[in-house]
Amino acid sequence: MASDTAHEAEHDPVRVLVFGASMRADSLNGRLASLVARLVERAGATADLAHMREFSMPVYDGDVESAEGLPPGALALHERIKACDAFVISAPEYNASVPGVLKNAVDWVSRVRPQPFKDKHALLVSASPSMVGGNRGLWALRVPLEHLGTRVYPDMFSLAKAHEGFTESGDLADSGLQERLADAADSFLRLVEADTRYVCLRRRWYEFLGDRTDAPVTQRAQD
Repeated sequence: MASDTAHEAEHDPVRVLVFGASMRADSLNGRLASLVARLVERAGATADLAHMREFSMPVYDGDVESAEGLPPGALALHERIKACDAFVISAPEYNASVPGVLKNAVDWVSRVRPQPFKDKHALLVSASPSMVGGNRGLWALRVPLEHLGTRVYPDMFSLAKAHEGFTESGDLADSGLQERLADAADSFLRLVEADTRYVCLRRRWYEFLGDRTDAPVTQRAQD
């Protein structure tokens, strides 16, 4: 038992950026992000809680990029992503898709070289007043992230009727959903820890038809 403890002490806690991708100060997704950050900390990892309002940036324009470079907000978000082992995005759903402000942030940050999304693990969650939650938006969000090489966790969490879904303490009113979210966060963190802390336990990540089945780690070209 002592040897296991000593082995674990060699590694710092997994660091996770938990990003509330809504502009509103008291948004449902901001509240969900805060809850996920607490669950991450409870599981023994380190959470860096951030919100979209912290990263102001204009609509992406190649001419602006050429003339002025990347805006400070995009560079700041890049640094926060780069500093983490994994990230969680709590994203609202707009018209059954990704909010424009979030897609715009991904587009700007992806212009940094090397771009920071490649090979990062990501967990996607959402909160929506809709009866069906924000799951459609999360499916749309997977596309640009996976294109950039992010290893998006298969299980996604979407809280429907979210305006009625939180207790005063910030937990979920439905204990079953609270347990499911905690289990998803725990499982996600175990995967991240295995992939980033224990190289000998890395497993091949198959996502595209061109992935090499004999490679110890998938070779990617999203640089």
